[in-house]
Amino acid sequence: MTDPYGPPQVTDPYGPPPTPYPGPPPGPAPRRRRLWWRVPFVGWLVPVLRSANRAAEKVFKHQGEGRIVDPVVDRVQLTRSLLGLLATLGIAYAYGPEDGWNEAAENSVGNLLVTPVLLIVTGPLVMLAFIFYAPPHRRRVLRSRLGVPLKTIGWYLLTVIALGGSIWAGSLAAQSGGYQGALDIAIALAMIAVLLWGLPFLFFASAHAARSAFNTAHVHAALPAVLTGVLVWVLALFNLIDQGMPNGPVQVQLCSLLGGPLTVTAVSLWELRRMRTRHGVTIRG
Repeated sequence: MTDPYGPPQVTDPYGPPPTPYPGPPPGPAPRRRRLWWRVPFVGWLVPVLRSANRAAEKVFKHQGEGRIVDPVVDRVQLTRSLLGLLATLGIAYAYGPEDGWNEAAENSVGNLLVTPVLLIVTGPLVMLAFIFYAPPHRRRVLRSRLGVPLKTIGWYLLTVIALGGSIWAGSLAAQSGGYQGALDIAIALAMIAVLLWGLPFLFFASAHAARSAFNTAHVHAALPAVLTGVLVWVLALFNLIDQGMPNGPVQVQLCSLLGGPLTVTAVSLWELRRMRTRHGVTIRG
């Protein structure tokens, strides 16, 4: 006997197949160039700066697994830096820089470049004192971790020597009669390309090296805070010897001279205390 309703209908539980997309398959949306790409000079400068910054981060920003990432400390440090910058600008606006704003800007950039150099000079002494202050059974472990900071210092010195040598060689070639032959012109263009990328690289390298204290967190988590507290007083002494007292009344001069070192030292001590109370990290631990 046959079934009057025919064979049972099997329905697809997933529904009908999707309708094919008409035309070529959709791809990623085209990237829109930003407004600065239309500016002739900035259009090629921004990629150069980005490339130099990425290279500087790769070489100089390895703060180590022992570094304690504390967002509260980062916010306090950023707030102190912004308040210090506003106070410096306020004092400079009220009393005026002695040699003009161009000289003040040059001094600010010079401080950024001098800070890693002072770190190279004072850093090893502070690290040796830090290791000597540690308990005897910890000294060998701390000494075994010095490779990354010393390598970072070596890369920074190599960068300074390479750029300084390029500038020196270029000045000698220009003084000896200029660039006349095809080879001399090619060398000159190569040196210009090196300087256009190398100077931003040195700038970003100085910023990252100063921020991470040459990756000394590889040795001990508390060492960057200790180094920062020592370095700020060395830098203040260097500025006092090099530039003298700032303009303004005596009270303003003392605030301008001692305000930065005192606040940075206070933040460093607070950071060390927070490491001890929140994370159990001590200088001798």
